Amino acid sequence: EVTLLEPKASYATCFFSNLYLAGLRSFGSLVHGYTTLADRYGIRVFHDHAVSVDPVAKQVRVGGGTELPYDRLVVAPGIAFDFAAIEGYDEAAAEVLPHAWIAGPQTELLRAQLESMDDGGLFLIVAPPNRFRCPPGPYERASLVAYYFKRYKPRSKVLILDAKDSFFPQDLFQDGWARHYPGMIEWLPAQFTGGIEAVDVSGRTVKTAGSSFEGAVVNVIPPQRAGEIAQQAGLADASGWCPIDPLTFESKLQPGIHVVGDATDAGDMPKSAFVANSQAKACAFAIAAELTGSERAASHLFNTCYTFLSADDAVSDATIFEASAGTVTVRDRFLSAVGDSETMRREAAREAQGWYAAFTHDVFG
Repeated sequence: EVTLLEPKASYATCFFSNLYLAGLRSFGSLVHGYTTLADRYGIRVFHDHAVSVDPVAKQVRVGGGTELPYDRLVVAPGIAFDFAAIEGYDEAAAEVLPHAWIAGPQTELLRAQLESMDDGGLFLIVAPPNRFRCPPGPYERASLVAYYFKRYKPRSKVLILDAKDSFFPQDLFQDGWARHYPGMIEWLPAQFTGGIEAVDVSGRTVKTAGSSFEGAVVNVIPPQRAGEIAQQAGLADASGWCPIDPLTFESKLQPGIHVVGDATDAGDMPKSAFVANSQAKACAFAIAAELTGSERAASHLFNTCYTFLSADDAVSDATIFEASAGTVTVRDRFLSAVGDSETMRREAAREAQGWYAAFTHDVFG
């Protein structure tokens, strides 16, 4: 028997949500349900919050007080935010200066703020330190918001205040910005600003070590760690992330519990949706082998991502990973390059739409 414990009745994908911010996709197109998993595959879908995990009794307690027993537990806690890292930024502040890094109401709030912003205003993005969900995400967001501005608010600008001195893949983004949005996007690394220190919610101001920056719309993406249930269950170490066996994704700290997705400390694997899906399949095969006593299949770990620089300019990243010396390393990678033809980039943008449809079908049925 398989039970899926999921607090939400539907899921909005964070991937492709930047296209919604740019006006290139509806919010409804990002939302997926769980009924197919129940109706077609016989999975028991239980909509509630996991409150605690008891690894000794092998039980999960949910918000309503029910205790769900398990033989094997898989947790996908996602991310939690370190609200203490930036003075003045907490859950209440996020209702004014949205992070929009967990898709849903926050994404719609940020879109509404961009729509109501006067032409000539400044969109301010605070990009987080490593490691965080979807490494290209903040820079794709800057690109697609600039695309929206270019069409509807051409006097507006985008300023990125970064907690880092570099980002992936920086050369591709800066080339795209120069080609599509000259003079519209500015990126300030930590070595220039001295780092992000505080926000003033009422003034929509971000304070760095050396200056203050005021935006008409401010998108603060705070530092991240594994979701709260991972912390409660003792699955995360001092890094804030969950160490796992790279072959089975079983926790190195709590035997019998597997961790997949953004919460994992999985070596070179980025925190992307496709990686989470790849990890989940390796985990499922390992659990099936354990429960049936059959031979364990070799794991195949991949990542395929598309990142948009404009509506018809996308870059692709296809990576093959392998388990090596107790962690996960890159074995082979294809990454778009500066200087790719316009035809290649347009084709990648077209392929990305098909990728989204196929991938979400694979996940949700």
